[in-house]
Amino acid sequence: MPKKDKIKNDELLRLLNAHVPLFPKYTTQLMNLANQNSQGTRPQVVGQMSELIQLFPGESLQEWEEWYLDQNPNAIEDAANRIYTMITSFQDAITQIDKEMVSQWVADLVITKTYAGLRVQGAILKHLGEKFNCTYRTATPEEEGRNIDGVIGTALVSVKPITFKTMLILPIEIKVHEIYYDKTKDGLVIEYADSLEEELCH
Repeated sequence: MPKKDKIKNDELLRLLNAHVPLFPKYTTQLMNLANQNSQGTRPQVVGQMSELIQLFPGESLQEWEEWYLDQNPNAIEDAANRIYTMITSFQDAITQIDKEMVSQWVADLVITKTYAGLRVQGAILKHLGEKFNCTYRTATPEEEGRNIDGVIGTALVSVKPITFKTMLILPIEIKVHEIYYDKTKDGLVIEYADSLEEELCH
């Protein structure tokens, strides 16, 4: 049986002779978030690191710093400016947050977004029903047993996450139109075959 060793981050930095500055509590979390929002360290700002490190001819951290800054003299400052601008936006936003707003946010997360996330199928049936000017309903328990999630007009439909496309699903005897959805940051992307529209618009 092969043996396994684990090198923790602190040990890795020691082995590489790398010094990491100490930051006050919570500040790195905020800077990470600001960086994500501002895209301060994207390749177009600081370069493609995985490629640059392969081109680097030196051995030490100091050599890497000198070589990188020679290749990208403005990158650190450009990234810092983007991130700091977002930090100032955070500072403005945080002054507007009070206990009532936090309670509203928690209620929205726990109640509204949970309900919306769990009731996606119904929302998709309603969306397509309204789009094609058809009646719609969720499946009965007996229909659910036959892989039917709902009915739009006369069409029997199965509504599943996009990940189900890669799964092996047993064939069924009746014709069911497959509808797939993908949750994105902005909402849902819905995918269905032309045959569904043809049946509903016939």
